[in-house]
Amino acid sequence: MATGTNIRTWFDGRWHDGDMAVMKAADHGMWLGTTVFDGARFVDGIAPDLDRHCARLNASARALMITPTLSAGEIEEIVWDGLSACPADAAIYIRPMYWALDGGHLGVMPREGATGFAISLEEIPIPPPDAATTLCRTRFRRPVLEDAVVNAKAGCLYPNNARMLKEARDRGFGNALVADALGNVAETATANVFAVRDGEVFTPIANGTFLAGITRARHIDNMRRNGMTVHETVMTFDDFAAADEVFLSGNLNKVTPVSAFEERQYALGPVTARVREMYWDWARSPQP
Repeated sequence: MATGTNIRTWFDGRWHDGDMAVMKAADHGMWLGTTVFDGARFVDGIAPDLDRHCARLNASARALMITPTLSAGEIEEIVWDGLSACPADAAIYIRPMYWALDGGHLGVMPREGATGFAISLEEIPIPPPDAATTLCRTRFRRPVLEDAVVNAKAGCLYPNNARMLKEARDRGFGNALVADALGNVAETATANVFAVRDGEVFTPIANGTFLAGITRARHIDNMRRNGMTVHETVMTFDDFAAADEVFLSGNLNKVTPVSAFEERQYALGPVTARVREMYWDWARSPQP
């Protein structure tokens, strides 16, 4: 079942209305999970950082030894062509995807040049600013590069995230605050995370165990350009328990306020609201 509605699919050189089958049972991506994707957003006629998301898709493919078949610019052009048929006021989730078609050595390595490609455009609303979530701890951790392809936005990584989410949901929370291999906070099960204390902003430093997101980087740049102090540093769970505000950063929702971490309650504070405001001010301003 699809996540969104009013779906359009790019496959085999053209756009199709609706969801459609694009993968065969014997495709390498089907039986060995060699799939990568990226996500961007179209809101009010703009698609912030679409070029960066398309470029990251190709980087993710190379990390999984999948051969990219289009340049980032070509993917971007196809996306804009597909968006031209969507309502201008619709909030669209843009998901370009690659997967390996055939296996090479022993059937396990993807064969070079054998690549499937598709794009899914799905209408998914942006939540209202006060749509907060709650966090708890989880026994599951982020892997390291020696264990998993953590330098890619790869489908094969998400079952671990799903375990985190199920544990959180079973306890009555909306998401999980996740540790890296050393026990320090890395991110949540679905998004990067920020904490605010005494007006300054803190976020876990990118250490190779999680994707330091495109939207995360945009928030950091916006905050610093506006004179705010942002620390990328090693963070513990105690740092989050002591925070004044906590918010999540991800492409799907851009900014999600956090109202609780375990028993610690947070107000929906002014810094979180300011970060959201700065993001949309940047997105709607003329871009070079």
